[in-house]
Amino acid sequence: VVVNCAAIPSEMLESELFGHERGAFTGAVKERIGKFELADGGTLFLDEVTEMPIALQAKLLRALQEGVIERLGSNRPLSVDIRVVAATNRDPIQAIKDGKLREDLYYRLNVFRIDLPPLRDRLTDINLLANHFLKKRHINIDASAMRKLQGYRWPGNVRELENVLERAAIVCGGHTISAQHLPTDMLSENEVVANLAQATDVL
Repeated sequence: VVVNCAAIPSEMLESELFGHERGAFTGAVKERIGKFELADGGTLFLDEVTEMPIALQAKLLRALQEGVIERLGSNRPLSVDIRVVAATNRDPIQAIKDGKLREDLYYRLNVFRIDLPPLRDRLTDINLLANHFLKKRHINIDASAMRKLQGYRWPGNVRELENVLERAAIVCGGHTISAQHLPTDMLSENEVVANLAQATDVL
């Protein structure tokens, strides 16, 4: 069960996680089961956990420590048995210093930590990821474009790579992506000039 903590408004996140009883708040016209209950016996993935409001992090900590939750508007404790996987694109230690992450919650979550290096430090992954993203479109990518992808710094990591390839797939007309189909900030000055000249000839 997946929860993107950054994509859900803070005032709705507690209900999303723990559920609510009918009449718990304005608009709560029926009972709702939260993600913790849905994940009972399985795994709950909390993406962008540092975007969760601090007050709600305290309730999350209690749920993790005691294995017990309460729906909004209820005093009835519910036991849950789940594995929690949490992810963040922030440095968690810096997030603690910035007041974005409770220190006690960090140490509760930090049982088995996996640090994923930025895409620029995983050049061999770019080829695998590019082919994965393009497979569903049945589009190939040539060596010139791949060299450009592997030479770029990728400040937006995998999401940026996916968006760049989606754009290139449209620009190439559904055939093979080459260097000329990539954004100009990935090309040399000479390549940009050549592409502009080619576009002018077409017009």
